[in-house]
Amino acid sequence: MPFLAYQLDLLRRHGITDVVLSCSYMVEDVRRTMADGSAYGVTLRYAVETEPLGTAGGVRNAVDLVNGLVLVLNGDVLTDADLSAMLRFHAERRAAATIDLVPVADPTPYGLVELGEAGRIRRFIEKPERADVTTNTINAGIYLLDWNLLGRIPAGRMVSIERQFFPGLLADRIPFYGWVSDHYWLDIGNPAKYRQAHLDLMTGKVSNAIAEMGASPDGCRVANGVALSPTARITGPCVIGAGTRLEPECRVGPEAVLGERCVGGRGAHITGAVLWDRVAVGAGAVLHDCILASGVRVGAGAVIGPGVVLEADRVVEDGVRL
Repeated sequence: MPFLAYQLDLLRRHGITDVVLSCSYMVEDVRRTMADGSAYGVTLRYAVETEPLGTAGGVRNAVDLVNGLVLVLNGDVLTDADLSAMLRFHAERRAAATIDLVPVADPTPYGLVELGEAGRIRRFIEKPERADVTTNTINAGIYLLDWNLLGRIPAGRMVSIERQFFPGLLADRIPFYGWVSDHYWLDIGNPAKYRQAHLDLMTGKVSNAIAEMGASPDGCRVANGVALSPTARITGPCVIGAGTRLEPECRVGPEAVLGERCVGGRGAHITGAVLWDRVAVGAGAVLHDCILASGVRVGAGAVIGPGVVLEADRVVEDGVRL
């Protein structure tokens, strides 16, 4: 399932169905996959950047397609934030801008946001040293902005929403608030976090209607058309895509994802791994805590261990250890 589907589902569940996707990379692939958004219950339009414009410039580039109150959601965040509650908070304070803030155990890799009375934002501290930590609330990448504020962003140039736009709101004393909520939040911007998102969706740590569909009591989601040998074994939580074949004594799970038309060879073991479509795993091969893109072929007896990421159509020879 495309990651954007989870974000569109979140928006739809909170009554937000007019969505603009600001994008610049592999735009036609995204259009082909997401189309007009109707499959996800929204109307999806595209604002295309000919050159990357940054986190604020991308929003400015979409300004002609939106009006009224604008919700901005970073495209690499998995969350089940209560957007309806955030909207109420924004309205009650008559805010011009509101940021979703989440508390984290270690805020040093992020940008801290200090709050004053009634949640009004006092200042930002970008990736502080531990001695400079004054709070544990960080910017979660979800913003509510009055449409007329977008005119403050220069058009056609790279602008950072965190380092330029937000400090400008503070300097001009715009009514700017932080909404703090202890909800699920994960930035999937590296392979380890990307894999973690799969595990958290499977185990129900994040509430999402798409992830909850089709699960059996043991947490296994097996699509139609999967061919299971009588001696193959699956252990939840796991996901097995349509057209996949598991041969005798193959073991899949726990915490494994197999896309469509994968093959698990005789006696293969697949645990904690994310396999895209058309991945073939040879007899006796072992995959653990790794990510394999579409079309990868793993030879018999090969071992692929934690942290390994293989690009599409890679071939791993028999007996190789990675």
